Amino acid sequence: MNADVLGRPLATVLVLALVGLLPFAFMALTSFVKIATVLSIVRGAIGAQSVPSSTVVIALSAALTLIAMAPVGVKIAERLEPVLARSLGDPSELIANTVDAVREPLRSFLSSNASAKERERFTNLARKRAAGAEVADTDLMVVVPAFLVTELLEAFALGFAIYLPFLVIDLVVANVLLGLGMQTLNPTQISLPFKLLLFVAADGWGLLAESLVNGYAS
Repeated sequence: MNADVLGRPLATVLVLALVGLLPFAFMALTSFVKIATVLSIVRGAIGAQSVPSSTVVIALSAALTLIAMAPVGVKIAERLEPVLARSLGDPSELIANTVDAVREPLRSFLSSNASAKERERFTNLARKRAAGAEVADTDLMVVVPAFLVTELLEAFALGFAIYLPFLVIDLVVANVLLGLGMQTLNPTQISLPFKLLLFVAADGWGLLAESLVNGYAS
């Protein structure tokens, strides 16, 4: 009886700790990192540093992340359904089974979207730091950093491609102003309406959102 009384507060603490880690897990173990990075780069490339606001960028990133992660969420829900049905009366068992149900679909997603080069890099690094312990390239300690580094590399590569047309507009406007003898004018302020027009005419937000979501293997 005493063990049961002591176990319930401990299980409650573990549940609260897991809930507190959910925002961190949402950012680190999903497509949020890449999507948020790319959208931030787009905002900087346009030159409107505070438009859209950081809150809007985060909100849009979270919405696109939910769409991109939907197949993984379906797999997790299918694995959680029997767990919740049979473990409802035991909090500690429920926590353990929930972690097991979430781990495999998430591991599969991270491994599928982490480059082979980064998986190999972090596998070798983990083996060195683990003093000869057996480490596979599908272990979470390998695929999580490999996934994050891959996401950042892809985000920066996409950001470079996005920056180029806006850079061309800045150069053209700067040369025109120089040729007209208007060196005192700020080229960035003059080019901003043209960059906004280009982005809107190309359906930039929609195409960018579509490509970011479709770029993930579930």
